[in-house]
Amino acid sequence: MILSASRRTDIPAFYADWFLNRLREGSVLVRNPMNYHQVSEVKLTPENVDCIVFWTKNPSQLLEKLPEIDDLGYRYYFQFTLNPYGKSIEKNLPDKNALAETFKRLSDQCGPEKVIWRYDPIFIGDDYPVQYHAEQFDHLARQLNGYTEKCIFSFLDPYAKIQKAIRQLGIEPPDADAMNGIAQSFAEIAQPMDIELETCAEEIDLENYGISHARCIDGGLIERIIGCPLNVGKDPSQRSICGCVSSIDIGSFNTCTHGCKYCYANYGKQAVFKNQASHNPNSPLIFGELGEQDVVKPRKEKDVKSLKQPQQSLF
Repeated sequence: MILSASRRTDIPAFYADWFLNRLREGSVLVRNPMNYHQVSEVKLTPENVDCIVFWTKNPSQLLEKLPEIDDLGYRYYFQFTLNPYGKSIEKNLPDKNALAETFKRLSDQCGPEKVIWRYDPIFIGDDYPVQYHAEQFDHLARQLNGYTEKCIFSFLDPYAKIQKAIRQLGIEPPDADAMNGIAQSFAEIAQPMDIELETCAEEIDLENYGISHARCIDGGLIERIIGCPLNVGKDPSQRSICGCVSSIDIGSFNTCTHGCKYCYANYGKQAVFKNQASHNPNSPLIFGELGEQDVVKPRKEKDVKSLKQPQQSLF
């Protein structure tokens, strides 16, 4: 099983103690996002978890816990989002230079091949023209040069729930010309630094700039990390243009307080604060407790390792 931690919230930033407790105890309870009272029990033993994919904007709380996670026998890599936006867009994040230093510390600890830089989402507006992204990408790339092997970027998806914020900020998704301009500038900056570029869930073809379509939960990378071929297909729960392989996500919506204006994972401030207030690091649930109406069922997952001869890990 490949564990996603998590597309729905920033577990390394806000729930590192809880996550480590779940690994120690070997299981976690996850509510169905579409059916609150339907709860899955997911086994988290090293035998069940082939690889963990962390998604984060600030993993500082998890850094000191990585040695124990290593000792417990888990393998992992990080999707680390580091954007140039200020407090008007990403309200509660630390200073970006400080986050770049955290990125470097993480890379030093687990290796640049296991820390993928995400620059997303990209939007444009009066304060965010194409040239802004070229300059900011160059600034960040110079800071992260040597500390990552890949950058994944994507363009803003105008979900209905963020339409009001988009209008208030005066931003919008780039059109095709802007996408190509951004891609060309990124490629010119990244190529001499040996930073591979990929796009996340984008239909536009940017191959002429040397930019391919990403697999954020990447079967090939996981094979390199665990030293064993995988027998796992595309994730059917993701969009058709998403290249990720199947995984189990253990996060919950409405639990992240970074306060990013473009966020699709929070439905309202009140729900977020209520859920975070009910968080107990010793609970099997990321927030709250089980109730009388909850129905818990074991989540059955097949082994994703191939039956072929295991290989030696390349990392």
